[in-house]
Amino acid sequence: MKHKSGFMTKGLRAQTCDLKFGSNTYGVMERKRVIILGASSGIGHEVARLFIKQGWTVGVAARRLDKLADLKNNALERVFTARIDVTDEDAEAALFQLIERMGGLDLYFHSSGIGWKNPTLEAEKEIKTMETNATGFTRMVGAAYRYFAAKGGGHIVCITSIAGTKGLGSAPAYSATKAMQNTYLQALEQLATKKRHNINFTDIRPGFVNTPLLTDSEHFPMLMTTEQVARSIMKAIRHRRHVCIIDTRWRILTFFWQLIPNWLWRRMKLS
Repeated sequence: MKHKSGFMTKGLRAQTCDLKFGSNTYGVMERKRVIILGASSGIGHEVARLFIKQGWTVGVAARRLDKLADLKNNALERVFTARIDVTDEDAEAALFQLIERMGGLDLYFHSSGIGWKNPTLEAEKEIKTMETNATGFTRMVGAAYRYFAAKGGGHIVCITSIAGTKGLGSAPAYSATKAMQNTYLQALEQLATKKRHNINFTDIRPGFVNTPLLTDSEHFPMLMTTEQVARSIMKAIRHRRHVCIIDTRWRILTFFWQLIPNWLWRRMKLS
């Protein structure tokens, strides 16, 4: 399973990010510093490539350093690599070490996540999903929040999922952790506003994207490419969107998902 995404959370107005624009319309941002966690493949890797292309100082982190070599080679003087596993207790310290090497941070981009279809409820899969998508997510996003609060502001961008719209019987832990991520970001946004921490949040919720996380051989509807989704993400970042559902088709679908009453939802057969 992969980072699917979408849905409007209460209190946040979901913004659809269409894919229909040229490669230059997301604009050229001034030289700033970004860290992408989960940059070894998929959406995170492509977003990192675009940030490098735009001239940012870029920190890329993942569990495997060899998967980051091609990004480093694009701009040796502006790209910093680090091995960070969000499930490790020392991951927060590793993040701060990377920030120090880069001379600071303006935008934290969280793209680390795992998930499987698990209709047989295999314990190992459920627990690993929780450890990465819930505990690991909270550890790293919380670390970024505390850094920006102390610094005086920043921007936190996270890839969540349309799977958080409702509980999915075929992927219990995945859908539950994605709902948690949606709500956690909403809560942090409220906290930052209350405390005037000047931290912006962007919750990115793509539909099905053709990435290594989609390992099942079955057909996935309305499948998008990482290049398309990454361009839409850059647009959402530039406009500081609160919630970005990619794309319009998925926004329509998840809107109607929300209208389905629970008594009917529990009887629906979703693959």
